[in-house]
Amino acid sequence: MAKKQRTQKIERLRPQIPYAEDTDMISYEEARGTDRHGDVYRIYQPKAVTGFTQDNERTWTFHTEGDVWIRLQVLTSHIIRVRYGIDHSFDADFSYAIDPKFRPQPARFHFRDHEDFYEVGTDKVFCRLNKKSACVEFVDGNNYVLLEETAPARSSQTILRGLTDVDVLFKHREGTHYFGLGDKASELDLLGQQFTNWNTDSFGYGVDSDPFYRTIPFYYGLTPEHQAYGVFVDNSYRSTFDFAKMNGEEVQILLAGGEMNYYFIAGPELDDVSRRYHDLTGTPELPPLWGLGFHQSRWSYYPEERVYELADKFRAERMPCDAIYLDIDYMDGYRCFTWDRDYFPDPARMIDRIRQQGFQTLVMIDPGIKKDEDGYWVYNEGTQRDVWCKRSNGDTMIGPVWPDDCVWPDYTNPRVRDWWGKLYRELYTIHGVSGFWNDMNEPAVFRVNHMTFPDHVLHDYDGHPTDHRKAHNVYGLTMSRATQEGLKKLKKKKRPYVLTRASYAGGQRFAACWTGDNVATWEHLGIANRQSQRMSISGFSLIGSDVGGFFQDPDGELFTRWMQLAAFHPVYRVHTMGNNNDGAAQVDKESRSKLDAIDRRDQEPWAYGEPYTDIVREAMELRYRLLPYMYTAMRRNVEEGVPVLRSLIFEDQTDPQLIEQEHEFVCGRHLLVAPVMKSGAFSRKVYLPKGTWFDFFTGARQESQTTFDHQVDLETIPVYARAGSVIPLYPVMQYANERPVEELTLRAFFGLELTTSELYEDAGEGYGYRNRDYHLRVFHTLSNDNHFILTQETAGRYDTSYGTVRLELAGVPFADFRIEVDGVTHAPALENGFLVLRLSPNFGTLEVIAE
Repeated sequence: MAKKQRTQKIERLRPQIPYAEDTDMISYEEARGTDRHGDVYRIYQPKAVTGFTQDNERTWTFHTEGDVWIRLQVLTSHIIRVRYGIDHSFDADFSYAIDPKFRPQPARFHFRDHEDFYEVGTDKVFCRLNKKSACVEFVDGNNYVLLEETAPARSSQTILRGLTDVDVLFKHREGTHYFGLGDKASELDLLGQQFTNWNTDSFGYGVDSDPFYRTIPFYYGLTPEHQAYGVFVDNSYRSTFDFAKMNGEEVQILLAGGEMNYYFIAGPELDDVSRRYHDLTGTPELPPLWGLGFHQSRWSYYPEERVYELADKFRAERMPCDAIYLDIDYMDGYRCFTWDRDYFPDPARMIDRIRQQGFQTLVMIDPGIKKDEDGYWVYNEGTQRDVWCKRSNGDTMIGPVWPDDCVWPDYTNPRVRDWWGKLYRELYTIHGVSGFWNDMNEPAVFRVNHMTFPDHVLHDYDGHPTDHRKAHNVYGLTMSRATQEGLKKLKKKKRPYVLTRASYAGGQRFAACWTGDNVATWEHLGIANRQSQRMSISGFSLIGSDVGGFFQDPDGELFTRWMQLAAFHPVYRVHTMGNNNDGAAQVDKESRSKLDAIDRRDQEPWAYGEPYTDIVREAMELRYRLLPYMYTAMRRNVEEGVPVLRSLIFEDQTDPQLIEQEHEFVCGRHLLVAPVMKSGAFSRKVYLPKGTWFDFFTGARQESQTTFDHQVDLETIPVYARAGSVIPLYPVMQYANERPVEELTLRAFFGLELTTSELYEDAGEGYGYRNRDYHLRVFHTLSNDNHFILTQETAGRYDTSYGTVRLELAGVPFADFRIEVDGVTHAPALENGFLVLRLSPNFGTLEVIAE
């Protein structure tokens, strides 16, 4: 494995003196009497521990000589929270990231007073606080040190600027690797890299771009002994994470303000850490089934005749699609919650017509509301209700986005969120729009290099007033929260579908995400792959990219390979900038329409002609065959916190080779995808984790932990199924729930070890599943040298439509055998390498017995 290059000299993000550019700045200790200086700073850092108090049965506050208190809180048997309070006080205990449903869990915890340290924790993980240095370290139940501070959290404060820098330093042990941190384009292993978290409109970003649209200050550590842990820093200020880049011996975390407040999450498995992070920050609601179908978007589809043409073409070409998106041009002059009646004279009629063809309609809603007193009801009503963000002097924050002058709601105010949610009433309940796309919500501000609000803009922060430095990174989360909560109130029996660009940790509870304004290049195909994996293991499993690239134009090969990759991403959406590449956004309607008519650049699935059209159709049909598998994977994410997309290192964290295999990933429980990432490829090198795997399409057996060449042509995307797995498949449909499924296919693969698979089904809409109106099938497989057993258990009361199951079994090693199902012998057919039987959906046990 290639070794990371890191700077070995000791460097730190931690400034020696805050704002060193101020030459006339001195410390509080140096300042005397009435002398004046550029500024005066004070450093707060814990020193020797002088005592403690026990706040409750699982929380202890330790007092130190440095005017800093350290609070340790045992939340579960595997999660310990650490907080640093300046001047003997702590911030209000409020967070947008932590799921309101999270509660400390019963655990056997202990407190011990040793000669050199205090110890707080459980039999699974405990925290030691050094009495002399005030550094903490985390130790597992085997007395193995997982993580330790090299210096305790330090805060810098000045008279003029207030709290400016808060940091903590952890020891980096040689051989440790790091993953997660959400929205980053670089290689998956974070070691040797540095990142900034500050939600930013990152149009046309590259592999080295930073920061990005989302802030998720959570990462995994994997020690040289293959033990996993997680660190979640719940602080919404701008932050920098340095993974042993500046100093090869330390991981450094620097915050631009607020309190150092982090959660240590013990494993020992990476999947264990993921589950516990999801326990803290929550999981999404189960999306509607159509939300996992294929979606087509463009900046912008208009007028309504173009939408009809698009819908008709999808059905004529027999290319599955569930949703059509309308970008910002459907609005009347960029006024949110309005329609351009020249383009869309009767929106309800149009939406109803394409719904009859199986299409859902989604429209964009931005946070920037046009400042227009002349009849724009949203602006006038918002002004009357005093919902807009204000500058520190009380003036309304005004700036340009699409309209030259915009105002922005303060979504951190619950009163404003309630108002915002009601604005969707006409679009959602009268016109029939199915879902909403919240864009530009970093929030983006045009024409200034700062790219967003000034720092002094004020926010309510749910009753904890603050400025934009703290509220910026949660603005997108609170907008999508306001949208989702409003939709749930407007239609109580419909599952809301919200897609957001900006968010913060915990935002997965409110909206799906996409990776932003990418570029139509092969490099970006790889970035989309890595970004989607990283977002998924960082809490956001409902993730995808702008397939084909938003900016610039892909050729047919690149578009095809992207469609094949994205068939395994939960959000499967084409979106393109179209002729706005040529500045069409700035021209008048008539000129823009003429430009579109000349060259639409729509990146529709048939846009590149043959042979690409047929191959792209195959990828889309594969996605629709896999809908029950994807839906089951999303349900597992919702119920258990297991990411839908998992990097290969999550399969076997003892195999260092898997750290390098960043272009392969596991989708759902049992499918490993090795997408083709290079132009003109005739083969694809593949390395499989330990165990036995089978080619999903041919049933051919493939041994693991060796690198081999998978031969490919343009039609091929290598996919492998885990031995022992059972993969559910539906017949190809043109949209989700197009018709009742008459026959379910179960593709099973021979395996020696006990393996569990699931199939979850419900109505695909509504909340009946909460009252057991679902059907869950649990399959177990187990084999030995002469016997293969597949058993099925069922739960729930939802009536499935199919009367038969087509079982396809691959990999049976016995030369002679018989197959019995619930004691009755069946004679299988052999089709394309699979043994095929047709069974009752409710069979109990299938046995393959060697003779």
